[in-house]
Amino acid sequence: MNFIQKIFHKHTDPLSNEERMALIENSSRQVGPGVFYSTIIVIASFLPVFLLTGMEGKLFHPLAWTKTFILIVDAFLAITLTPVLISYLLKGKLQPEEKNPITSRLEKAYTPILVFCLKWKKTILTINIILLLTGAFMLTKLGTEFMPPLDEGSILFMPVTLPDVSNSEVKRILQIQDKLIKSVPEVEHVLGKAGRASTATDNSPISMIETIILLKPHVQWREGITKNDIINELNAKLQIPGVTNGWTQPIINRINMLSTGVRTDVGIKVYGQELDSIYVLSEKIKSAIKDIDGIKDLYVEPIVGGKYLDIKIKKDAIGRYGLTVDDVNMIVESAIGGMNITTTIEGRQRFAVNARFAQAYRENMEELKRLPVQTMQFGTITLESIADISITDGPPMINSENAMLRGTVLFNVRDRDLGSTVTEAQAQLNKMIAKMPKGYYVEWSGQWENQIHANKTLKLILPIVILIIFIVLYATYKSLKEALATMITVPFALVGGVFMVYFYGVNLSVAVAVGFIALFGMAIETAMLMVIYLNESMEKLVHDKGNSRASITDADIRKYVIDGSAKRLRPKLMTVSVSLFGLIPILWATGVGSDVMLPITIPLVGGTITSAIYVLLVTPIVFELMKIYELNKHGKIDVLDIKE
Repeated sequence: MNFIQKIFHKHTDPLSNEERMALIENSSRQVGPGVFYSTIIVIASFLPVFLLTGMEGKLFHPLAWTKTFILIVDAFLAITLTPVLISYLLKGKLQPEEKNPITSRLEKAYTPILVFCLKWKKTILTINIILLLTGAFMLTKLGTEFMPPLDEGSILFMPVTLPDVSNSEVKRILQIQDKLIKSVPEVEHVLGKAGRASTATDNSPISMIETIILLKPHVQWREGITKNDIINELNAKLQIPGVTNGWTQPIINRINMLSTGVRTDVGIKVYGQELDSIYVLSEKIKSAIKDIDGIKDLYVEPIVGGKYLDIKIKKDAIGRYGLTVDDVNMIVESAIGGMNITTTIEGRQRFAVNARFAQAYRENMEELKRLPVQTMQFGTITLESIADISITDGPPMINSENAMLRGTVLFNVRDRDLGSTVTEAQAQLNKMIAKMPKGYYVEWSGQWENQIHANKTLKLILPIVILIIFIVLYATYKSLKEALATMITVPFALVGGVFMVYFYGVNLSVAVAVGFIALFGMAIETAMLMVIYLNESMEKLVHDKGNSRASITDADIRKYVIDGSAKRLRPKLMTVSVSLFGLIPILWATGVGSDVMLPITIPLVGGTITSAIYVLLVTPIVFELMKIYELNKHGKIDVLDIKE
């Protein structure tokens, strides 16, 4: 009879102070190693999140650090503060666990189910394998994306006009667009601007319009309408000839432009040596992918179409008039562009004083041709007499990257997942890309570039993490078989997560991957708890009946497996229930940020449920088969000295 049983069978009541302290000390020593190793495993399972970089790292590092610090503090308090509090709160006569009404009812419901599963173990294992294969198949059918789209509560409308659009025309287009946008009932405010701000970081041409659309609260929207419906309605209203529409959100647009250099979800960068060839290739790419489902706002950045005032100096003419090229260039610069002649100081502010010809002398070609040029010997002559002045076509903006000229094909993805859309587009372009001229190539950018980067990081780190967790399990059990039996829990836990993600219609993303990573640690932690209790039951079997084939039968192993599984059922269910109670409310969250939290939570909820079912019903089957195999092969069972 062990120490705790002696306590329960004592006739004296209440406990003496020495007995109470001895009981608390004994229980604390029993719990300590389990708390430590489970903390190590959960922290190790979050290593991939710590090693994420870029946007995904900035988003999920706070989550990983928060959970890690909570676990460390929790483990510290569990082995320091909790025993002290128990010493004050543990009063009166102790009751055996079976006297607890909740525990006894749970055991009465659980034991017959476990007996049935052990009786039909081959059938149960077959069902689990079928579910695992089904989950693997469903996983291949899930869409993929970098991050779930976060609803910012507003819309950024980014149409692009022709490169040679005039200021007056772009103002007219802007006013028409604002009126059409404001006509939609869900729109609260509209603010549009064309061209660039007075900053070195904004290189937008006058042909690029940016309109921020603030929406009313959801309760004021028409019944059954969604944000995508609003965008589609606005897009239908804003079909203006010569204008290519683009739809995004203000924050993600700035992040995309800063991180990848493109302002849409996906960009195909075309590199080469000649702008004209790059533009032709870009147009061919646009034609090849324009009919792919999911591609919206398809647009080629204009490489040609800009208008330039071209002034070619007649060198023989300036020679006759006694002028130099520098003389003519200075006149053109000062007359048309303006020249800083001095600086005025007002307090702590400095202002450049710029002089140039009045607008009346430079607003059309004829006036420019008649610009006066002063000579030393021939008086005043016109600019036309010493230079050819004409309007020529050229690139509105020259983009370069990695010391090469660059063109870009831009598009957003709506009503379909990013991964399958880009994969189909790549399949369409593969034949064409293989025939590109020498020195020309393409790169995929935007959210796809971030997705590829995150996937590479996760594929590199996950095997290392699995190895670390396996080493921790081996250090706990000192047995390769027990460590492998615990690791088997993981794929079956992931099945529930895959089922939940599939039926919720959520795409695989970094957020979903973080949810599966968190599930990984929780599933192993629950399985460790069950294996520890089953090994304690085996210790009791060996103590009661010896450890040989002559003294132990298969029926004995089953009896003690059932006893080890059913006893202490409450802490096993508490481990699962606490996680579920904390996660389920997030499934009904609707506020800002729920778009990212939901994909993390969905696999956690589904996986927690299936891992609990697997640990309670399938782990005892695997454990029983393992012990029967040991008994038949070695004539005895391996008993591990594990403490919870």
